[in-house]
Amino acid sequence: MNVKRIARDAVLTALALIIFIVELQIPPITPVPGVKLGLANVVTVAALFLFGPWDAGAILILRILLGAAFSSNPSALIYSLAGGALSFAALLLMQKIVNKRQIWAASAISAAFHNLGQIAAAVLITRTPALFAYLPVLTAAGIIAGLVTGSAAQLAVNRIKK
Repeated sequence: MNVKRIARDAVLTALALIIFIVELQIPPITPVPGVKLGLANVVTVAALFLFGPWDAGAILILRILLGAAFSSNPSALIYSLAGGALSFAALLLMQKIVNKRQIWAASAISAAFHNLGQIAAAVLITRTPALFAYLPVLTAAGIIAGLVTGSAAQLAVNRIKK
């Protein structure tokens, strides 16, 4: 890995972390617990389409680890890693299917899988399968949030490519 690539990924990780921390300060936009835009994912999605899976994966993992440390919420680490891993896997698959003008669609699917990963982790931890009943609400909210963040990533990729 060269110095320029490390520096670029470090700056993108810092940007994603700052966005994550700022978003934590915003009051919930819906009365449904757990629903948020996930604006830090704009950085991960854009990084995947601009620089590839290794860079985007490193940015995602570091942002999750540092976000848990800086937010003083280590229990959220399990949910974030589960959701992040599943959503990143879906995003990698979608990257093979969609073209560069359909990043928004890949992000929406990825967001739905993020919620699935988080609910699955919650069910495993709490041993409460009834939590899956919450999945349709979270999936709908996730798809909407994924469309928003994906559209922002689409704009970023288009601007940076020029």
